[in-house]
Amino acid sequence: MANRMVVTGAAGFIGSHICEALVARGDDVLGIDCFTDYYDVAQKRANLSALLNHPKFRLVEESLTRMDLKRTLSGAGVVFHLAAQPGVRMSWGTDFETYIEQNVRATQMLCEAMKSSGARLVYSSSSSVYGQTAHLPMREDHPTRPNSPYGVTKLAGENLCLLYAANHGLAVAALRYFTVYGPRQRPDMAFHRFLRAMLQGEPIEVYGSGTQTRDFTFVTDAVAANLAAADYRGNETIFNIGGGSRVTLNTVIDLMGRVTGRTPDARFSETQKGDVMHTMADIALAARELGYAPRIGIEEGIAREAEWLDAQRRGVGN
Repeated sequence: MANRMVVTGAAGFIGSHICEALVARGDDVLGIDCFTDYYDVAQKRANLSALLNHPKFRLVEESLTRMDLKRTLSGAGVVFHLAAQPGVRMSWGTDFETYIEQNVRATQMLCEAMKSSGARLVYSSSSSVYGQTAHLPMREDHPTRPNSPYGVTKLAGENLCLLYAANHGLAVAALRYFTVYGPRQRPDMAFHRFLRAMLQGEPIEVYGSGTQTRDFTFVTDAVAANLAAADYRGNETIFNIGGGSRVTLNTVIDLMGRVTGRTPDARFSETQKGDVMHTMADIALAARELGYAPRIGIEEGIAREAEWLDAQRRGVGN
């Protein structure tokens, strides 16, 4: 008998991939998304184009903070909580209210609705919770000092999940993603911006010197981590999910030039507030407890995203 799964943020980059993976293995999936206008809603709807007429998938268009969550989640075995207001750079100033609403309040309401349901919660967190640190690779027990308001809200969501686990027995796994990329990536993210500019013969805007490093994780590896976390029954609750591809942005740009056959025209500007200089995930815990092992290397991953973006540019595919 198929399991009933719920995915919040179902129309987003990672969420839509998780929905497809669940349906492909025979699960009944309820997707929830309020289609905020942080980026083009048409892209979000395109992300779900292969699912909307699928008999195993149903979509609810509503905000988590405005729906009857207890009723909606009735009968769910696992809730994958990806709904959130994304973006480090946009989280400053008056926009912070949106981050509080979508990342903190929505997570608290979800935990409250789930506390006696028996369902398992897989919470999508972020390497942003670590902030600017000299501890590399970053391990789950390292200090968390977010460098942006966005990171603060993601850490608050983690802490809420752990509070409900400790006080109400909610079964929780929190996944700290390290820079996920691939097809359907948000248009404000670096790989998407860089590749789109290259394919259109335009200059690339790079924040900082390009010497900053990131641990890049391909989206199908992030999906595999979610599925493994859903089935996990051990005692650990927080897991780093990295791709094992820590490289500089300048190296990324060179690889993009190789993949696309275009000569990159990089223009460097000031580092943005909230950005950190380096990230690198220690994934030993996820490997041991979840059997997690990233499979897609950085050059193959870039090629896949470039192929998707080129198809988008030519008006085919999703």
